[in-house]
Amino acid sequence: MSNPDLGGVVVATALPYREDPSALAGLAVDHDRYAEHCDWLISNGCHGVGPNGSLGEYSSLTDDERRAVVKTAVDAAVGRGIVIAGVHAPGSHLAKRWAELAAEDGADAVLCLPPTMYRASPSQVIDHYAEVASVGLPVMLYNNPIDTKVDLKPDVVAEIARIDNVVAIKEFSGDVRRAFEITERCDVDVIAGADDLLFEYLIDGAVGWFAGFPNAFPAESVELYNLVRTGRIDEARELYRHLVAVFRWDSRTEFVQAIKLGMDMVGRYGGPCRPPRGPLTAEHEAQIRSEMEHAIKVLAERTPTDLKPN
Repeated sequence: MSNPDLGGVVVATALPYREDPSALAGLAVDHDRYAEHCDWLISNGCHGVGPNGSLGEYSSLTDDERRAVVKTAVDAAVGRGIVIAGVHAPGSHLAKRWAELAAEDGADAVLCLPPTMYRASPSQVIDHYAEVASVGLPVMLYNNPIDTKVDLKPDVVAEIARIDNVVAIKEFSGDVRRAFEITERCDVDVIAGADDLLFEYLIDGAVGWFAGFPNAFPAESVELYNLVRTGRIDEARELYRHLVAVFRWDSRTEFVQAIKLGMDMVGRYGGPCRPPRGPLTAEHEAQIRSEMEHAIKVLAERTPTDLKPN
């Protein structure tokens, strides 16, 4: 199976809900809004979308909902953008099944955490990814030791990279030294996984951004990405400087609520979250609103650079 380019700005899509008393927590997935959102992101220059990630609240979905979300993303992106479906699960038997369904439903690749809810050993992690990769879709590893308590260190990544179809890693450890060491040890693409470390990872050679706040700022985020990738570092730094305060919320516990609030503030629909995520505290909401207002004001006053997408 040929591997698509998994670089560029791929958005970990937030998931909209509509009120429905018969649905879980009184909230049903709003597929019409979700399809429109995927279309809007790609129309604004994003390379693709990533359904069923943490930002997409995959762990709060039923199995039927989770599969339907991938189908909606594929239908919205077909012919214009890639779809990297999250297949995160407690064990390889479940992650592999999600990968099989993603392949059946037309996804281009999968994003996969180590086993969730269990602190797996390196050998168990390698076996986990071997099962998922056996489906045949390109696999992007996802290193998020904060949530999984399993750290895919460069030596482990190098072992996993020997598996056919493992092609990239979304790096969310917060250790920017990883970018060079991973590429020194093996041939996988490093993808920036934390919005507030985007600039540093791109400078160190990351070839993509699996992103959160482009849900609110897609065109500006693509511009930022391309400025760095084309060597216009001073321009990129100036733009990043005004966005990084809100980007920091991508690495905080309340990142889903923060990004959805940001979407609401730019005229999109973010809306509520399902449990266990509740409303923001008044203090957090005030801080996010202040930082978003600054970013919105700066972006409204500037002239976008004349730069074609990379």
